Amino acid sequence: MIEELSHEQILRYSRHLLMPEVGLQGQIKLKNSSALIIGTGGLGAPTALYLAAAGVGRIGLVDYDVVDESNLQRQVIHGTSTIGKLKVESARNRLLDLNPDIQVDVYNEPFTSENALRIAKDYDVILDGTDNFPTRYLANDAAVFLGKPNVYASIFRFEGQVSVFDARTGPCYRCLFPEPPPPGLVPSCAEGGVLGILPGTVGTLQSTEALKIMLGIGEPLIGRLLLYNALDMTFDFVKLKKNPKCRICGPNADVKELIDYQEFCGVPGHHEDDTSAGADWDISPQELKSRLELDPNLILLDVREPHELEIAAIAGAKNIPLGEVAQRMSELDSAEEMVVFCKRGSRSARAIEILSSAGFKKMKNLKGGINAWAEEVDQSLPLY
Repeated sequence: MIEELSHEQILRYSRHLLMPEVGLQGQIKLKNSSALIIGTGGLGAPTALYLAAAGVGRIGLVDYDVVDESNLQRQVIHGTSTIGKLKVESARNRLLDLNPDIQVDVYNEPFTSENALRIAKDYDVILDGTDNFPTRYLANDAAVFLGKPNVYASIFRFEGQVSVFDARTGPCYRCLFPEPPPPGLVPSCAEGGVLGILPGTVGTLQSTEALKIMLGIGEPLIGRLLLYNALDMTFDFVKLKKNPKCRICGPNADVKELIDYQEFCGVPGHHEDDTSAGADWDISPQELKSRLELDPNLILLDVREPHELEIAAIAGAKNIPLGEVAQRMSELDSAEEMVVFCKRGSRSARAIEILSSAGFKKMKNLKGGINAWAEEVDQSLPLY
């Protein structure tokens, strides 16, 4: 337990010390506090940077990915020099450069039911910076079981959400979302895009909530969901109540341990796995190339959005966006063989499901989408 600050730390945190709401004792509280950040991507980047700068004594980072060039438009904790390196190592080096007084623990592994309680148990606050439903439910349930606040945030395109879920004094994430949305209904940022500055705004709000909790000041967003729209620059609030029928924090809760969250949500928890429609449906880029050489008239169905065609396209493909497939399937002939593709394979896998339920059988999903095609077959196309 740290009971005082060095002269160097007093100078570093002087702007905090001048505020009566923080002061010397508040800064010592931060130095003795700890935060676990799940994900070092768009949300985790600004959150980690500001918690480190604020002097939070111990920060844990959970991620298993490597830095990719497409990350740098929004994941400001990383840089060109760290492309290809582990995200947790890139982030740790940046945080320690920003503030060498703190301790940064890294967990280069997916956050799963098997390791969540072990990883999270020693931290005061959990910050959910993930972008998929299985991990969001997992982070919530782990926080409930451990009796810790879960500072939640999510982003998509121009919009963001922030709340604090603390089942001890208010609702949890399951109170708001008892069941996950149907698979494929909510696209990821990798599919739908995100304004680069958006996670900076939302992640900073998320770190603000964490600091308020550690300091014991202000009114955290417990029982409130903040809705942010960058296009019209509005902040709205929705009041949340504890759900008496909540399966994990209600009086008759029946979820007593961490479960299989991928099965619960019906989707993978990690996007590397979402490029496949299953072995029976998949076709590789090289296999498709060979098929087209034998049959140049093979039907190609592109289920991306029209504006994506300006970035990259496969000549001769028919474009029907995923959201219109169900209404426009009359434009397709179920007797003809067809290969469906999108950017990475997830939307086309969903299109395969929709068409299959309508009786289409002669279909294949381009595994890895047009990005895999650009990597393996047509290098004249850009990756995006």
